[in-house]
Amino acid sequence: MMMTSDWVIILDEADALCEMILSSEPAKMLQQAYEAVYSDVQLIEAIHTFNRMKEQYEDVQRFGKYHPDYHTIMKSIRQQKRALDLNEKVSALKIAENDFQDLLDEISLLIGKTVSEAVKVPVSNPFFASGSSCAGGCGSGGSCSCSA
Repeated sequence: MMMTSDWVIILDEADALCEMILSSEPAKMLQQAYEAVYSDVQLIEAIHTFNRMKEQYEDVQRFGKYHPDYHTIMKSIRQQKRALDLNEKVSALKIAENDFQDLLDEISLLIGKTVSEAVKVPVSNPFFASGSSCAGGCGSGGSCSCSA
């Protein structure tokens, strides 16, 4: 592929868009929320404990209720998940992640529709899926009504 002036312009515009995204409010909120979670030593330990329990949970899933520690691990994983979900820093991080993902979905739709109305853009938020010609099927593994 030859590098033409058109490609240089596209690359420059992509760099500018990247800078705008990184300097946006959702990106800043995501960075702050991430730092808040991963600077808390107790919270990091709770996350590591939960991840170790997830490994045990996956082992239990293979055998189901016939696993000797089924009830203990199932109860423990739910309690740990709930404790993490109720943590203010973790919930703020999840909200910031969702807001940032919505921004990226919105940008993807704008770029896709600029190219062509027929472009199928997978999005994570059902609100944006209505603006997509895909209706959430192509990229999400669901049944798709698109004429691909």
